[in-house]
Amino acid sequence: MRQGLRALLQAEPDFSVVGEASNGLEALRLVEKLNPNVLVVDLSMPDLNGLEVTRQISHRRLKTRVIVLSMHSNEHYIADALKNGAFGYAFKNSPAEQFLRAIRDVAAGLHYLPPPFSETAIDAFIENATRALGDSYESLTTREREVLQLAAEGHTAAQIGTRLFISPRTVEIHRANLMRKLSLRNQADLIRYAFKKGLVPLDEPLKHEKTGPGKKP
Repeated sequence: MRQGLRALLQAEPDFSVVGEASNGLEALRLVEKLNPNVLVVDLSMPDLNGLEVTRQISHRRLKTRVIVLSMHSNEHYIADALKNGAFGYAFKNSPAEQFLRAIRDVAAGLHYLPPPFSETAIDAFIENATRALGDSYESLTTREREVLQLAAEGHTAAQIGTRLFISPRTVEIHRANLMRKLSLRNQADLIRYAFKKGLVPLDEPLKHEKTGPGKKP
């Protein structure tokens, strides 16, 4: 998919592809390093999902404008993307010309929504999303959200710590805090919650830590 998008963009004389990432954490680090005008993220990405990447870029007041690319046409996903700071939302099965228009509009400082949605619906989408978010996910800190997704993908505390540059003990503290805030009892609850929120790609193979002495299943 990334190869196809890169080829499409490189064929346009007014575009320059300056970076490419295989997961959300890498994408966020590249944005901070390269400061691109536009970032295209997949809604569902390993390590850090597209909505959280978008939210962190917005909260850090980075100048990069984000387009969320997704197969979901549900208004809830569009509203969530806009609420988290996205400038555009595009469907994966859209014609190439619509995707290119989305990038040009967003690069020019405009919002883009795919047909049949329109820019006039943006405020309504954001308002509806804000009213609909009744769970405790909004109470999680940035680090807790990162730990939540990585834990749902099956990474151990040591693996999460390596990815986030924190100690395994700190990972465990964040995990305990988010479990308490979300009223989750065990790993199965955590995984179900992550899938329900769309934090983990449906085709992402979960990695399960082996159980043994001193290990909880």
